[in-house]
Amino acid sequence: MSTAQWIGRVVRPLVMVLGVVPLLVLVRRFVADDFGANPAEEIEHFTGMTALLMLLASLAVTPLRRLTRINALVRLRKPIGLWAFAYATLHLGCYLVFDQSLLWGEILGDILERPYITVGFSAWLILSALAATSSAWAIRRLGRRWAPLHRMVYVAATLGILHFLWLVKLDATTPVALGFVLVALFIYRLPRRRATAPGPSASAPIEEAPTVTRFNSS
Repeated sequence: MSTAQWIGRVVRPLVMVLGVVPLLVLVRRFVADDFGANPAEEIEHFTGMTALLMLLASLAVTPLRRLTRINALVRLRKPIGLWAFAYATLHLGCYLVFDQSLLWGEILGDILERPYITVGFSAWLILSALAATSSAWAIRRLGRRWAPLHRMVYVAATLGILHFLWLVKLDATTPVALGFVLVALFIYRLPRRRATAPGPSASAPIEEAPTVTRFNSS
């Protein structure tokens, strides 16, 4: 079995399955009553952090592919990116249910008046657009517009980290560290973008090659 076949038949399905592990951890902690005095806040933090880490992991696929010269690694971006969107949606759902009790007037007020909610919701909207256009059909339908749209993943990641930073009251070490990781990943891809014209093969986190599907940028 070639490396590309190994990644496609073994590694990719494994990544798709492993994406559920944080959810299982969340359920186990909930059943064990392991969330302390404020379980809603802990669950929101856990799901938000998981979404951010998976989003950065999806962006790290391209540098890893270039460093190893294993092009088949690009097939891992879509499942990781979709899991990032899933946990971001779960994070948003926790806020809607636990914090606002599905009171849509209060929710709209929060989105319009509280900056950290505004940027967090904006990040989720971008991820929603990327997830909705991650199929092979969407790539064909959007054509050249697909790649610029999926580069918005960097905007989503930036807004997600800013959302996290705004929430931190004492120690900003983690969101700042994640910010440095994002900057490093973005800088790494800049020389490559200047050297080659953007095309269907170069794009952003829920994606693959033109014959496959994507969500990720080159």
